[in-house]
Amino acid sequence: MEARAAAISAGDAGERVWLIEHPPLYTAGTSADRAELLDPRFPVYDAGRGGRYTYHGPGQRVGYLNIDLASRGRDVRNFVHNLEGWVIDTLGDFGIAARRAEGRIGIWTDDLTGREAKIGAIGVRVRRWVTLHGFSVDIDPDN
Repeated sequence: MEARAAAISAGDAGERVWLIEHPPLYTAGTSADRAELLDPRFPVYDAGRGGRYTYHGPGQRVGYLNIDLASRGRDVRNFVHNLEGWVIDTLGDFGIAARRAEGRIGIWTDDLTGREAKIGAIGVRVRRWVTLHGFSVDIDPDN
């Protein structure tokens, strides 16, 4: 992802989106504190993105994006807003009502009891106006 972002920035490669599912693991953002990891039963990978720890594993889809924001107005907040909207619209195509939550980054829905539940996370980094990392969506995390 890092190499692709550098190549995009240099004009030597096109944008790319990876849609994957990880085995059980944690990624550690730049604000991660080892004391917060209460049950480190899975491998931990330094991600180089902002934030703390994020679990990824079976039943969750992850999208890594190398997008050139230099050609899209150099607006990181707009990129995150549009990324949230893309995930919300995609969930809607599958009959899942999802939404943004005022003042919070991510994608939210209601669980079976009507309580608010986070269904998707956004974690991006931008280097030389090219995005790295992306989003995760819980599809069937209990699987």
